[in-house]
Amino acid sequence: MAAWPWRAIRIAAAGVLLCGTLVWAGVLWPLELSGVSEGADAIVRGGGARLPPIAGRPFLELLKLIVAAMIGLLVTAIHQPVARDRGRTMEQAQTLLCVSGAMMMIIIGNNLARAFGIAGAASIIRFRTPVDDPKDVTILFLLMGLGMSSGLGQFAVAGLGTAFLCVALVVLDRLATQATRVMSVEILAAGRQFPTTHVENVFARNEIVFEPREISQSDDVTVKYHTWLDPRTSLEDLSGQLMSEGGGVKSVAWEHPKRDRA
Repeated sequence: MAAWPWRAIRIAAAGVLLCGTLVWAGVLWPLELSGVSEGADAIVRGGGARLPPIAGRPFLELLKLIVAAMIGLLVTAIHQPVARDRGRTMEQAQTLLCVSGAMMMIIIGNNLARAFGIAGAASIIRFRTPVDDPKDVTILFLLMGLGMSSGLGQFAVAGLGTAFLCVALVVLDRLATQATRVMSVEILAAGRQFPTTHVENVFARNEIVFEPREISQSDDVTVKYHTWLDPRTSLEDLSGQLMSEGGGVKSVAWEHPKRDRA
């Protein structure tokens, strides 16, 4: 019997809770979250009322940053560029870029001079790290937009946009036809007895096709496997499963197999 996909269930529950809460708050308090009070609304309408001070304004801006961070974490949990060498760095960049979008909107507010100042400061920054996958670039752009809506206090728009993006990522990921990734893994046992049953159970649980290639033994036993796995599978998670307590695995090293020279 297949195990329940608890990670996917937790992510889905967190996404529904986050997006639902944002939409509910955005519909219930649209003016308060955007920083516009009833007094400001009266001024816009020509009522002549004075804008009352907002005592909790700094905490409201902090809430916007927290919301942007949570949106970035949710999207990152669904779209993980684990198949790339800089997967962890890209995951952090996705979350931080969403927060930076919210921060920019908070700083700019309704001040045109601040907008030009931030645009000038951003032009000084040069990002020299190439992004290999166009999908990653697009997601960064979308996360920036979601962060901006959070910074503006448009929580309903941010919540609906996040929900739409997450569903779109899942659907596109299911429809995509990705080639099988071939990897070579070297597993070092914690003693003279290699935990073959544990290793093969982990491979079978993650639907990995494997073939043992090399076995070497000294003080410890090392077995090298040739594996065929889904490119979306996290090598970090696999290593954690293999090195779980009581499994008998000391270390795991993944690498791309060397091509045979003609």
